[in-house]
Amino acid sequence: MSDIIFNFHDTILIASIFLSALFVLLILFARHDRHISDLFLAGFFASQGAISLHVLINYGDAVRSIALASSPDYFYLFSIAFWLEGPLLFLYTRSLLFHGYRFQRVHILYFLPSLAYLVYIALTFYTLSTPEKIAYLTNIQGVDAPSTQHLIEAFRESLRVLFGVWCIIDIRRAQGNIKDRFSNIEKMGLRWLKVLVIAFVAVRIWILLVVFLSIGFPSLDDSLFNVMGLGGNYMTFALIAMMMFYSLQSSPFISGHLEHEDDFPDTKYQPDPQITERVKRYMLESKPYLRHLLNLDQLASELDLNPRALSAVIKHNFETNFYEFVNSYRINEAKMILADPKQNHKTMIDIAGECGFNSKATYNTFFKKIVGCTPSEFRQQQRAVSG
Repeated sequence: MSDIIFNFHDTILIASIFLSALFVLLILFARHDRHISDLFLAGFFASQGAISLHVLINYGDAVRSIALASSPDYFYLFSIAFWLEGPLLFLYTRSLLFHGYRFQRVHILYFLPSLAYLVYIALTFYTLSTPEKIAYLTNIQGVDAPSTQHLIEAFRESLRVLFGVWCIIDIRRAQGNIKDRFSNIEKMGLRWLKVLVIAFVAVRIWILLVVFLSIGFPSLDDSLFNVMGLGGNYMTFALIAMMMFYSLQSSPFISGHLEHEDDFPDTKYQPDPQITERVKRYMLESKPYLRHLLNLDQLASELDLNPRALSAVIKHNFETNFYEFVNSYRINEAKMILADPKQNHKTMIDIAGECGFNSKATYNTFFKKIVGCTPSEFRQQQRAVSG
């Protein structure tokens, strides 16, 4: 019983498979209000586990010999996961960033490379006899693999990087629109998405480098390719483990979807002083800014305005974005509280929460930006004046 079945490198792959499966279960069963984004994220991590299993079968000494003795069909059974993870990550990103996202027929286009690969591998491998399959598997191992195989891998890895970069572009666009739609952005959850996508792209760029080196410099020492390939496996494990740890620290789901400005009806802005006055009066009399989670859609609904029209009024007539517009009213409310001697017993955290801020740091930052001093300094100044 003392014989070593798996070496340490194989154990890392097995751990990646286990963590991926555990993460899929966590995503699917830890929440009752499941969304379509959960399914995409579960599919993405399921593909991560399938990729690790594919690598283990093809390159793990112990598992490879077992699979070869059992059936050569196992060797490409999970390879489709390489082609699925990019589209799944992209769809997960979009389902979070876009309100009311629905999977449509046109989105099947993202999976066309996957379908093309299935056809290719079915014709070139699964139509062969068992002895021919074993000969094929023997021929493609190592850096002496056929050039066609290398070119397919290069295209596959480039496609994975492309989907990741596409996700980053969408996230950057969404970040630029957050302040036009939300009054509190501290808990929007974009950090989870950014960490996931950037880490994914970094790992895929590394693997793409390995593939390009194998094509351009086939005479390099085999040990170099082995080390770089193992590095990709370790980085994949680190990515999955990091995501697992991060999800336990904060929810991996954005609280509230983000919409791009283009999602609104195309409504041209027409300056209207009456609307501007109506917005001012409503803000002063009803004080909607005291609600922590106030967003553009809610305020527009209360004012009976189109969200894009309200956004245009704020941008053109108040010369700011929704985030700063609402928080400026919150600062004015804080100034009145700080200047009132009867409310000197209230702490800065109490005042920040009472005025609609979710974070003391945001409260302090905005206060100093607008007033020119910290809330504590402002209170001291008011005491000196009244005293």
